[in-house]
Amino acid sequence: MKLRIATYNIHKGVSAFGRHERIHSIKDAIAALDADMVFLQEVQGQHDMHARKHLSWPQEGQHEFLAGASHHVAYGMNAVYEHGHHGNALLSRFPITTQVNHDVSDHAYEQRGILHAVVRADQVDIHCFVIHLGLFAASRRRQIQALIDTIQRDTPADAPLIIAGDFNDWNQRLSSALYEQLGVVEAFDVDGQHGTDKFQRKGLAHLFSQSASAHARTFPAGFPWLCLDRVYLRGFHIAAANVMTGDPWRKLSDHVPIMAHLELRQLR
Repeated sequence: MKLRIATYNIHKGVSAFGRHERIHSIKDAIAALDADMVFLQEVQGQHDMHARKHLSWPQEGQHEFLAGASHHVAYGMNAVYEHGHHGNALLSRFPITTQVNHDVSDHAYEQRGILHAVVRADQVDIHCFVIHLGLFAASRRRQIQALIDTIQRDTPADAPLIIAGDFNDWNQRLSSALYEQLGVVEAFDVDGQHGTDKFQRKGLAHLFSQSASAHARTFPAGFPWLCLDRVYLRGFHIAAANVMTGDPWRKLSDHVPIMAHLELRQLR
């Protein structure tokens, strides 16, 4: 079974400071990816102020709007405020059989969650985790350990696994724990070997020297430099991976998406 997946932080579907809505253009761009599964961060389930300000604001939550008629959707509400809420979401062409959102908020100033959804594709259960980790290094370390503990407790060791999202891991300190404790590879690892570039990165990243362990550069969208967004996998062969730079992506959010082409394989 072959799959096309993407991960994307959509910046709540608005431009900086919420001056312009971007959610309709984001929907068109995501649809053009033709992905089977899309792992989304900063998705607004409700925002009453934007709804009043922008006449074209969707009546339903952004997760439902982006899913449309083509995809099933799971939404994990994380940050709740007086005029609405936002969180992570998974869009899937295949049925989503179960979903649970784990609160991994580390302090009062950031509300974070890990969305775990099980996708049933061709009689196979694929465990999908949508991630958006905190801004502080200590918080990220605790949150990544909470993710590892959750997967080891709730996911069979032989189950196909996809972990994708915005890790905010600009100094690339989190991968080793995932490699060692979960046996995953990252989408830009070569032939399943950790820490080697396999696929040519698109856009501006090739202009800079990169360490052997560099992940894909996805932030900021206009000049991708920091490696914030990742796709970690278990039970899949990685056929190709790309960073979607240039138009329209550089104008839609502060991140650019990662696209990966996968093929399900038997776990050893």
